[in-house]
Order: sequence, then C-alpha cells, then structure tokens
Amino acid sequence: MEVSFHKEIQSLKLGDGETFYGEGILAVTKALLQSGVAYVGGYQGAPVSHLLDVLVQSEDILEELGVHLETCTNEAAAAAMLAASVQYPLRGCVTWKSIVGTNVAADALSNLASPGVIGGTLIVVGEDYGEGASVIQERTHAFALKSSLWLLDPRPDLPKIVDMVEKSFELSEASNTPVIMELRIRACHVFGSFETKNNVPAPHSTRQKFEEPAPFVYERLAHPPATFRQEADKVDRRLPLAREFIVREKLNEFMGPSTGEIGIITQGGLFNGLNGCLADAGLSDAYGNLQVPTMVLNVTHPLVPEQITDFARGKKAILIVEEGSPEYIELSVGKILRQADLQTALHGKDMLPQAGEYTATVVGRGVAKFLDTYGVESGGLATWLDGVDANRKALDDTSSDPLPPRPPTFCTGCPERPVFSAMKLVKEELGPVHVSVDIGCHALATFPPFSQGHSIIGYGMSLAAASAVSGTQEKRPFTVMGDGGFWHNGLLTGVAGSVFNQDDSVLIVMDNGYSSATGAQDLPSSKPKDLGRGKGLNMEKALKSMGVKWVKRVNNYKVSTLVKVLREARTTKEKGLKVILAEGECQLARQRRLRPAMAKALSKGDRVVRTRFWVDEDTCTGDHSCIRLSGCPSLTIKPNPDPLRTDPVAHVNNDCVGCGLCGEVSHAAQLCPSFAQIDIIQNPTAWDRFMRGLSDRLIGLFGGAAGPERQTGRTPDGAGVPAE
Repeated sequence: MEVSFHKEIQSLKLGDGETFYGEGILAVTKALLQSGVAYVGGYQGAPVSHLLDVLVQSEDILEELGVHLETCTNEAAAAAMLAASVQYPLRGCVTWKSIVGTNVAADALSNLASPGVIGGTLIVVGEDYGEGASVIQERTHAFALKSSLWLLDPRPDLPKIVDMVEKSFELSEASNTPVIMELRIRACHVFGSFETKNNVPAPHSTRQKFEEPAPFVYERLAHPPATFRQEADKVDRRLPLAREFIVREKLNEFMGPSTGEIGIITQGGLFNGLNGCLADAGLSDAYGNLQVPTMVLNVTHPLVPEQITDFARGKKAILIVEEGSPEYIELSVGKILRQADLQTALHGKDMLPQAGEYTATVVGRGVAKFLDTYGVESGGLATWLDGVDANRKALDDTSSDPLPPRPPTFCTGCPERPVFSAMKLVKEELGPVHVSVDIGCHALATFPPFSQGHSIIGYGMSLAAASAVSGTQEKRPFTVMGDGGFWHNGLLTGVAGSVFNQDDSVLIVMDNGYSSATGAQDLPSSKPKDLGRGKGLNMEKALKSMGVKWVKRVNNYKVSTLVKVLREARTTKEKGLKVILAEGECQLARQRRLRPAMAKALSKGDRVVRTRFWVDEDTCTGDHSCIRLSGCPSLTIKPNPDPLRTDPVAHVNNDCVGCGLCGEVSHAAQLCPSFAQIDIIQNPTAWDRFMRGLSDRLIGLFGGAAGPERQTGRTPDGAGVPAE
C-alpha cells in the first residue's frame, strides 16, 4: 500500500473513556465501528481519503464485530451495496472519491434515494477540489440537491467529525434518506484526539444473520408507479423530518456572540481556514473563540430556513464562505432571506472568488474586504496579507529568470515509461496518430517529454472515447488504458462496444498488477499473495471471451520488441480491435517487495546483487536524445569532464533502480552506446573477488584505466564490489 495503517489501526480497538490520538480518516473508521455499522465497502482507487485502505487493513477487527467488507470494482458497485438498507434495518457505509466517483455511482444513488432507506446509510466521499485536485472541478453539492441526499461537511476537528459520523446514521434513519459526508483532504489527515466509546456489533451482521428475507413490498422499489409517490415523500415527509433532526441534535454550530451587526455563514469544512484569518484580525483565537457571530454549516443540505432567518435577523450584512461554483448555499440563503422579508445584505462571491480553492490567503482577502466594507478593523489580517504580497514581490524581484517548468512524470523505473518511449519512436517512423488516454498513471504521458494524448474522458473510457475517431480517420487510433481502468469500466464500455461495432483500433492495456496511481491496491488480475485480495484473473482470456482475436502480450522493458509490436498494430491489414497487454510490475510496489527481502538477506550475510546503470563520459556525445526519449528522473546531466568539450554529458544518479530503460531506448533508437550495466554485489563471495581481480588485471593489460570506483573497490554509494 502507498500508506500503511497496520500500526495505527490498533487504536480502533479502544473502548469507553479511552483517548484516541490520530488522523481524521482513522477517526471516521472508529466512529463507524462505534455506530454499529453492519457492512462497509467502496472503490479502492479513491486517492483522497484512504478510508477503504484502513478498512481493508483492519479486516480482523471488522470480522470480530461481524462487519461485512466489500472491495468493489467501481463506485457504482459500491453504491449498489446500499440497497441492503432499503429493505433491512442494516447500517451501511461506502466510500469513494468525488466528483468523478459520484458520477459513476449516479444511477445506483438515484435509485437508492427514491425509495429511501430503513437502515442508516452513509456515503463518505473525498471532496477532491482545488489546485491540488486530480480531477475535474465540480462539487458533490449539486448531486445532493438533484437527488435529495443530505450532505454533511463537518468542521475539521476530530470530536466533531466523529460526532457527525454517528449522527449521520441517526439522521438517515430519522428521515429514511441516505447521507453523504464530504471530507476535504485536510480533514482526512488532520490530527487530533477524542474520547472513544466501545465498538458496537450490529444487531444483524455476518455473525447474526437474518433467518428469512424481507417480505415483498412493492413500494420499496424504485419503479413506477411507486417512484411518483416517492418523489412527493422526499419533500412532504423526509425533508421536514431531516430539518427537525438537524435542529434538535444541534448539528449546525453557532459560534461567537449571539448578536452583532455583521455575521458569517461558512461551510463546516472551511472553518479552520476562516478561523485562522479571523484570529489574524484579532477577532478569534486558535481555539475558535470568535468575536464575530458565525454559523458553521456542518449540514450544507438541507438548510433549515428558521436557523438562517434567526441568525440573520438584526444584522446589517452576512458573508457566505462557500468554496466552488455555482454558489448553491448563497443562492439558497438569499431566497430564504427574501421570503422572510429580511433586508440583510448578503455577500459571498462578490467578495470571494467564484471558483478555485479557498486557501488561507484567498479567504483572508475576502474577509478583510467584508470587514472593511462594514467598518470593522481588520488589524493583523491586513498586515499579514501585506506581508504575503511583499514576500511574493520580493521573490519576483530576486528572480531574474523564471524557474524552468517541472511537469509531473512517471516514477523512476515505472514500467509505463518504456511504452510511451516506444510509441514516440514509432511516431517518428510512421507519423502521428490519434491517441486516446485514460485516467491513471499513464495520463502523465500527456506531459513532456512524451506529450501524447488527445482526450481524457473518464476512468476506463479511453477506448469508448476513440470509437467515433476510429470511423472518421484513415489511421487507426491508439488507446491507452490501465489494468485498473480495464476492470473498473473499460471491459464493458470499451472492449465490448468496440467488438460489437467492429471498430478498427488499437488498445494498449498497462498491466502493472495494481491500481497503482492510488496506492497499489489489488485488482481482480493481481497475483494472489498473503494479505492480498487479487485473484489472478487472466485479462487475455477475458478479452478473447469478448471476441477479440488479435491479442499480444509484451514485456514493457523490451523497447525494441514494443516498437515491433506497435508497428505491427499500426500497419497490419487485419481489421477489428487489436489489444497489446503491456506487462511490467509497478516499480513502487516492486521496490516495497524487494527492499525488505534484500535487507533481510544482507542481515544474514547472504550475497545480494543490485543492478544499476552508468554512462561512459568519454562515449557520451552530449546530444541527450536518451533523456528526451525516456524522461527518467534518474537520468540527468552533469558537467563534461573533458575541458575541450562544452556540452554536459548524461549521468545516471543514485535514484536508479536498474530497470534498464535508458540502455534499451538507446539501443532501440540506435543512439550512442554509452550505457553500461553495473551489478553491485554486497557480501561478495571469494569467486566474486577473484573475478573482480581478474577483470582489473585484464583491463590493465590492455591499457584500460581503472575509474575511481574500481580503484577504491567501492561504488559511488559505497554499496560493495561492482562487477560488469
């Protein structure tokens, strides 16, 4: 896993009166166990929250409580799990990344929201929004409004997050409505403490199973004519019940003085940043002792009109701090105020940006403008903002030239890099083609030095995205998809559709063995292993069962072979879908597997060999085509040791993992033969030392000069005896 919680999950066993110390996502997990949840699940490729990673790693605790765990192939499958709570009094929680994950789950969620639930259901989504996001910029709020799902955005404080998780199930059951809780990445990983309770086994679970299925009740189905009555029920019964619960349980917070001329309404998830700005202005402190009336919306949908009007009454103006566009909360609050005939001035997107992440600086500028407009001294906030501007100006003034761009790139040794190197070589030979790319690690090939890709539409949808192109261009298009996208969506939306419609295109599936971009989680095709969930399903058999006849499997690191197969796929007269399974284990996962094994072997005194690569400075021409073709982070440049040559030479630094791509690319592209493989031997045997001595003597005999590594008997990283 990218993040291991095996040590931290012991805190999930804490009982009444004990104190939990940890981060937000573990607190959410503990709250689920304290709430008597019966089943949990989600899509593992959700990089924001790590909630499912925590659940998978704490599977023994779940088993003790009888909690059923599902790792789902996509978000739609996870959302469909919640159907159990439509018919049974079971509490369930599922998780994924929003908004793209919520889009995938949309069909199931709509059909879940219509009849509502008997057992409490909670959907925890990572609200991936802002400049640090990895997805399109949309908000979960829109989906909550559309389907009448209640939306929670808790204040990033562990006791509050835990309380909101527990109250979510109660709110869901009180109003028979599924609840979504959105957590920004800072909330997922904020550290803190709270007093724990005992974990609660569900009344019905894997240990206490129902003896009989639920009786058939047509009204519980999301099917006409029941859906017409369900729509009215959402508004006439479930919405009022939800609002009553929100008020009764005080889910929203009112902080600061009870009266004042101005006030602030904020999403709960933005409170910490807002409070920091008010503290700089001398209107709060680190503990949230506000001097400005502030309404913290831990529930952003539905709003309670009476709470809004009571808060606004007697105030000159209110500032809405709402991240993202459109301004749903601001529009709703404006409607509530006008309907109540309150003339309180309403500000929001006129003082804060319409779109983009609300960082401390962004919120600070909006708050300062609001305070200045209504004659409230902003004090230290203005000073802090002036300091930010001064620092930025000083940085600009001292930088004579802009820093060179550093586009994201593949990890060192990534098995996907050679595929795009080969595609680049074939492009030079046969000309450009349309390349449809997908979400995942391989999307990094859209950046230099590869710069390949015409569209990114959705996870596992790259082949479907190329379907119309295949019928409107002379050259058959290329599609790239990961094995995660293949199982998530691509097999049906792409492969089945392409075969059915007889599209003439090429699909490259990156078979690296894991859902790599999100932490190396197992896939259906992952190899079975201890503590793993992979079943080793064969993608080649799956493709052929769908009617694909042209399937070739290649080793990613054999660039010459890749070039040959790619050339054949482009030029063959055979029509129909052609699939290349590009096989190479995720290098991060490989290193996590090998390094402990190597360390154990070294500690026992066993012989260990590590492969590295080296550039002959005398042979290197300084052309740097090798860098432009591979872009490996470990392949860089250094000053030319020859005083008569000015061009810097290529250099392999100590990050090298010995994948061999640099030499493979040079060979495939017929570049200079400057790359050499070095095997670094630790705990060498007598035979290794003999062969090393023999090599030195032979080199000396033929007039060779021993380099510094050979003279000292050590490699640059001091690892041991090199043997070529």
